[in-house]
Amino acid sequence: MPYRLAADLVLTLHFLFAAFAVFGGLLSAFNLNWAWAHVPAVLWSSVVNLQGWTCPLTPIEKSLRTRAGQQGYSGGFIQHYIGRAVYPRGMPRRLELVAGVSILLGNIVVYAGVLAFAVGFQRS
Repeated sequence: MPYRLAADLVLTLHFLFAAFAVFGGLLSAFNLNWAWAHVPAVLWSSVVNLQGWTCPLTPIEKSLRTRAGQQGYSGGFIQHYIGRAVYPRGMPRRLELVAGVSILLGNIVVYAGVLAFAVGFQRS
């Protein structure tokens, strides 16, 4: 039971980190200090996806699930929890590349908007 709860906690933290990497730039519209935590998260998420690396949280969750007597899963976090819903037969590698580029470019657009707003606000 404790291993299952720990695995669920790691899963929750992993999901929250991924959501923060994708959408956290919007928090900078309210307070630019969020960028200090968000930009490294974006860079990490983008590099992990573009390089095809495994996030360190994935093997931790898998190990905890195995210790809890649950079946582990193959592949990574995105492939298992997100890709499986979209691609039931397996997520192609190109989708990981698209995810990495999308995270990076999407956040560049968000930060460009935030900075343009901040500069315009200071001028008025």
